[in-house]
Formats: sequence, structure tokens, C-alpha cells
Amino acid sequence: MRIDVFGPGNLAALGVFAVCWLGYQPLQRLLLRRRNTLHTDMTVIRGAWMRNMALRDNRFMDGQLLAQTLNSASFFASSNLLLIAAAAGVLFGGEATFRSASSLLVIKTSSRLLFEAQLALVIVALARGLLDFIWSIRQMNYCLAVMGAAPLASTAEEAEQYGAVAARLINPALSSFNSGVRGYYFALAAAAWLFGPIALGVASVGALVLLVWRQRRSPAANAIADLRRLLDG
Repeated sequence: MRIDVFGPGNLAALGVFAVCWLGYQPLQRLLLRRRNTLHTDMTVIRGAWMRNMALRDNRFMDGQLLAQTLNSASFFASSNLLLIAAAAGVLFGGEATFRSASSLLVIKTSSRLLFEAQLALVIVALARGLLDFIWSIRQMNYCLAVMGAAPLASTAEEAEQYGAVAARLINPALSSFNSGVRGYYFALAAAAWLFGPIALGVASVGALVLLVWRQRRSPAANAIADLRRLLDG
């Protein structure tokens, strides 16, 4: 069955997508008030990293660790840009592209307007992730300067203070990186709209549930929680 872009099915599916996509971060903040999550545990671990970095005389290893993350962010940003260009190429491909896509049995699109809206949603989700990656890269470059500027000889108290300030910079940088990665989850959910409004709704809820599970119940989250308890102890 083919439904108009402004039909109730598509509007309901878009509403579910918007709630899941835009509501993830408020939901994450709500979860933080009730118990620790992967996000809060990593915030503590990064703070310990920055304090130890400030105490070390040789910070080459710290710079290399952050440089690896910076390379990963650059790779994801480049890949994101390529995906946006590919989706935009299909979006502006004209009538021939629409006819080719609509001839596929699995594609649920009733008009060129709906097809363009489906692709535009994918591009918007990818674009938001790209902006997060760009901001993350800038902040990580600031972090490298902070590591290079750390005093070579400092007392434990001075190192504690310097590390605490450095953590206030590196935590938002890596949070922006994580936000960019989450953009891929919701871009895939947006792409599911090509298979119909039900697929969009199910994929949106599925992306949200998967992200929450990985934050609270995944083996990685449990291991990091144990590591935080060791640091606190």
C-alpha cells in the first residue's frame, strides 16, 4: 500500500522518529540522575586520565592515545560527508532516479515528494552527526594543546587542579564524538522510512533501545562500571 507523505501513517512514524532522535539526550540525563551509566563512568575515568597525565613528565603516550581518537573522528567525519554526498546525489537525481527507486518492490513511496522527504530525513540525520564530529575534532585539538602546555614539574595538588580543568575539556570533546556516532544509528532508522512508515517507527524505537542497553546493560558498560569502582576505591 502506498501512502501520501502527509498521511497519518507517515506523520505518526515521523513523530516516533523525532521523539527517539531528539529525546535520547534528555532521556540520558534523566537516567544519570537515577544511577551511573557508561557516560558518567567514562567521565570519571577520563578525569583520572587527565590527573595522571598532569603528573607524568613524558606525555607522549597521552598525546598518542588522543591522536588515535582524533583519527577515528576524522575517519567518521569523512565517511559521513561521503554518505551525505551520495544521498544528496540521489535526492537531486531527478525523475529518472525516482522512477528507478520506485520500481523496486521493497521501496514504499507513492510520489516523488515522499521519496525526496525520505532521503532528506537521512541527510538531516547524517548532517547533525557530521556537525558533532567537526566540533569533536576541534575540541580534541584543543585538548592536545592542553596536554602540551601541562607543566613539567608540579606538585600533586597542582596536577590535580590541572587535570580537573583538562577533564572539563576532554569530556565534552569525546561526548561530541559519541553523539556523532549515534547519528549513524538514527540515519539508519531514517533510511528505514524507504520501506514504509512502520519500518521507520520500529527502527527508531529499536535504535533508542539499543543505545540505552549499550549505556546500561552491555558487557562493556559493566566492565567500565567495575573499573570506575576500582578507581573510586
